[in-house]
Amino acid sequence: MQRERVRPRPCRLGFILIITAFLSSGSATGHVAGVAGPDYERRNIVFILTDDQRFDALGLLNDYFRTPNLDRLAEGGVLFENAFVTTSLCSPSRASILSGQYAHAHQVLDNSTPMPTGIPTFPQGLQAAGYETAFVGKWHMGGARDDPRPGFDHWVSFRGQGPYTDPALNINGARTETPGYTTDLLTDHAVEFIRRDHDRPFLLYLSHKAVHAPFTPAERHAGAYVDTRYPRPASMADTDANYAGKPAWVRAQRDSWHGVDGMYDGRTDFNRFVREYAEALMAVDDSVGRVVEALRREGLLDSTLLVFTSDNGFQFGEHGLIDKRTMYEASIRVPLIVHCPDLFDGGARRPEMILNIDFGPTFLEAAGAPIPDTMHGRSFHGLLAGTSDDWRDAFLYEYFWERAFPQTPTVLGVRGDRYKLIRFHGVWEPYELYDLDADPHEMRNLLGDVRVETQAGTVDRQITQRVAPDVAEVFAGLMERLTAILRETGALDEPTWRAVAEGW
Repeated sequence: MQRERVRPRPCRLGFILIITAFLSSGSATGHVAGVAGPDYERRNIVFILTDDQRFDALGLLNDYFRTPNLDRLAEGGVLFENAFVTTSLCSPSRASILSGQYAHAHQVLDNSTPMPTGIPTFPQGLQAAGYETAFVGKWHMGGARDDPRPGFDHWVSFRGQGPYTDPALNINGARTETPGYTTDLLTDHAVEFIRRDHDRPFLLYLSHKAVHAPFTPAERHAGAYVDTRYPRPASMADTDANYAGKPAWVRAQRDSWHGVDGMYDGRTDFNRFVREYAEALMAVDDSVGRVVEALRREGLLDSTLLVFTSDNGFQFGEHGLIDKRTMYEASIRVPLIVHCPDLFDGGARRPEMILNIDFGPTFLEAAGAPIPDTMHGRSFHGLLAGTSDDWRDAFLYEYFWERAFPQTPTVLGVRGDRYKLIRFHGVWEPYELYDLDADPHEMRNLLGDVRVETQAGTVDRQITQRVAPDVAEVFAGLMERLTAILRETGALDEPTWRAVAEGW
C-alpha cells in the first residue's frame, strides 16, 4: 500500500528562529527565494552523486555505455546538456556542492583538506527548515575522518576514498565492518531511509564511491565489456599537429600517472581501463533503479525532486590525458538529470550552463528556505518550473596545483556559451582560447603559440598585438569577464587571483 506523501506544513515561529540561526552562521545574511508559507510544497529531495563520471557516460548519449535506469530517468525528467563543475577535483567540487561556493572561497583546494566549519551548507539550511536529512556514502573532505558532519540527522560513510568491497562503515557514529560491494551496500542504506515513516520532508544525499579509479566492478558485472573497444578520441594521438598551440606540460603528462602512456605507473592499459570503468558504472545504474523503485513504492516518485550528477568529469584519452583537473571539456562537464513530474514535464533537454555551485540554492528554494548570501551559485528551480529563463552566459573555472600530482599547474579560466579561455599561474606557457562551436574537441588554440615571458602588465599587449584583430577582441572580452567574476566572488582578496587580474 502506498503511503501518503509528506505535505507542506504552515511556517511557524520555531522554524523562523532556526532559519535565522542558520543564516547567522558564517557571514550569510540570506536572500529568500520564497520562505515556506502555509501553501508551499516543501519537496522531498534525493541527490545522487557519482565520482568521476563523464558527461557522456550514459547510454542515451554514448552507445558504448549500458545505463538503462539512468536513460529511463532522463526520459521521464530533464537532461541538462551543459552541466559543469567549477573545479574538477573530488573534494574541492564536493565542498562547492555543499557550500554553493567557488573553491577560492571555501578553501578546500585538494583531496585531504576538511570542510571548514562556519560555512553555511545546503543540508544545514534544509535541516533548519525542518527537513530530516541523511547522508549515505563518500564524504572525502578530510580523509582521516568518517564521523557524522553538521547538517545530517542520519549518517553512513567511510574514510577517504573507501574501498569497492567490504567497507568499514560509520553508521551514526558507530563503525562496523560491512561485507559486500560498496555501491550495493550504500544503496541498501538509501532505500532503507526512503522506506521509513517520515513525518516531515526529507533530504537523502547518496554519494557513491564509484566510478573512481582503480575500478573494481561488482562480480555480476565483471567481464560485461570484455569484447568491447572504446573509440579513441582524435586528440589522443601523439602528433605535433595535436599539440600545436598546447602548453608543453600537456604533452609531457602523457607519460605520467594521468597520461595514456603511463597510466597509473603502467599498471593498466587504455582498453582495460575504460572497460572496467564501464563495468563499475553498471552497479551505479542498478542503484539508481533501486532508488527510483523505492520512491515509487512509497508513492513519492512524482513529487520528489531527484537529481543525479557527478563531482567532476573524466578524460578518456583527450589530448593524451586521463582523469580530471584540467579545464578541457571532458574534465569539467558532468551528467545532470533532474526528475520531478509534479514540477515539470519529462523528456526535455536543456542547454543552460548549470554548475555544481547551483545545487545548494536550488534545493533550498525547493524547500522554500532562504539562500545564504555566501552562496555564489544560482537556483535553477525557476528554469525547471518554467517561471524564469534568465541565466548565466559564463562561469569561472579554477584548479590549484597539488604537490601529490604536480603535472597539472594552477589553472584559471572562463567558459562562455561559445568561447573558452584557459590561463595558467606559475608557469610560462601559452594561454588557450577555443571556439567551442567550431572546435568542440579543443584542437585549435586561437592564440597559437604566443607565450607570456615578460613582466606582469604586458600580457594583453603581447597577445593582442600578435593575433588577428577578431581573436584579440574575443580574448580581451573574456579577460574582462574573468576579472569581473573574480571581483564578484571575492577572489581578488586572494593573492594568486589578484595578481592574475592586475597583471593581465
